[in-house]
Amino acid sequence: MQGGKSAVASAKETVANIGASAKAGMEKTKATVQEKVEKVTAHHPLEKEVAEQKKQERIHEAEVEKREAMERNAALKMQASAGYHPSQGAPGQAAGYPTGGHVEAGVAESRPIGIATGTARPTAAHNPRVGSDYPAATGTGHHYT
Repeated sequence: MQGGKSAVASAKETVANIGASAKAGMEKTKATVQEKVEKVTAHHPLEKEVAEQKKQERIHEAEVEKREAMERNAALKMQASAGYHPSQGAPGQAAGYPTGGHVEAGVAESRPIGIATGTARPTAAHNPRVGSDYPAATGTGHHYT
């Protein structure tokens, strides 16, 4: 199952990286369009130069944001491959909120049998043939009750 977790984590990382690249591409395009508009409306060569510098700064910022997002995605993939979810906190540290009722240090959480399954019949919780008033459908006959 560990291979499945790794494959899912890799797929999530890839999708997130594609999103980060797409966002960076949009920001670069917006910077280029805005620079062209500023150059057209500029009346002085110095204003055109400032517009070019702003464009370069925006493109650089978009690249930095993309790299940071990809680093975050890689870190999340490593966490998922390690077997814990970010909501659980780092290994060896508490997440900050208990998941059950009374929590006592050094004692494992347990739940009563039958409550987690949502049935009042704990022995028949996963057996569909026990305790039913209707006969189980068998075969491919024409009677469906």
